Amino acid sequence: MEWEEAKEVKSEVKKIVKTLELTHIKPSRIFCFRTRGSTSRSYARIWSFPKIFQRALNVDSAYVIEVLSKHYDKLNQDQKTMVIIHELMHIPKNFSGALLPHRGRNRHLEKDARRLFSEYKKFSEFKKFSEFKKKSL
Repeated sequence: MEWEEAKEVKSEVKKIVKTLELTHIKPSRIFCFRTRGSTSRSYARIWSFPKIFQRALNVDSAYVIEVLSKHYDKLNQDQKTMVIIHELMHIPKNFSGALLPHRGRNRHLEKDARRLFSEYKKFSEFKKFSEFKKKSL
């Protein structure tokens, strides 16, 4: 399998975190990679950095978002954004290095991700309109 840094995914992560005010997420501790050659049917995966490794190596918690080129690269921009939001939803509020499951008490990750994507789109459209209005004046 081939791995390469995915700088455009990292940029999208930063943009999403800022726009949605996901203050518990530290973009500087999220690393993004694109893989080729995987047989997985996933568009993307998020990898945790468990507490035992953090303590053994004396480093802060971190996450890796892996996008699988075979599937992810075929998506349009909205679909890519939705996939990244979905992966970010796996990160707990304490940014511990652990991962949240798809379902939990009072939580359904996919439903929450769709709601956040909708908020993201509304804010993005509002921002574009505001910038257009400023240029028109």
